Amino acid sequence: MFTGIVETVGRIIGIEKEKANIHFTVESAISDSLRIDQSVSHNGVCLTVTAAGKGAHRVTAIDETLKKTNLDKWQSGSLVNLERCMPADGRFDGHIVQGHVDQTGLCAGVKENDGSWVYTFEYDAGANNITVEKGSVCVNGVSLTVIDSVKAGFSVAIIPYTWEHTNFKQLKKGDIVNLEFDIIGKYIARILNSRNV
Repeated sequence: MFTGIVETVGRIIGIEKEKANIHFTVESAISDSLRIDQSVSHNGVCLTVTAAGKGAHRVTAIDETLKKTNLDKWQSGSLVNLERCMPADGRFDGHIVQGHVDQTGLCAGVKENDGSWVYTFEYDAGANNITVEKGSVCVNGVSLTVIDSVKAGFSVAIIPYTWEHTNFKQLKKGDIVNLEFDIIGKYIARILNSRNV
């Protein structure tokens, strides 16, 4: 389990395809402290470390993961938001994040707002995912508060610290992002939908 509070930003330094899978080598400040079999959030995707050392670590994305996330868009040099699992005695500074991406979304706009940034995202409403104003959403592994919620879309405000310490600084209109919606909202939506069957 994660919180959506990014520890550091890594950089993709190697991409290797093997059948339907892709192995990614990620250079980061936390790579040397990782161990094999450890789960780490990469842009909001929970991936298992398969090798670590010399300032980098390796993870593998299988076909199912590639279909539901933006990992197939990664290139050498891409910046990746990284977060290790929350320790049992840790604080929930963000919100409950599972590292299971619900769907991808499209960055529909970026607006500078006198020292902060407002990002607007659109997504396919057919998956029945929802946001609520002042609720939580995870975008590329970052826990954020929704400031505007509409059907199949929402906006978030990014403070300078978050912009500087995540890959939001390279995110632009037209980019595909990973979205994980609030787990409590998903359960409520499922219950309500089951009553309408």
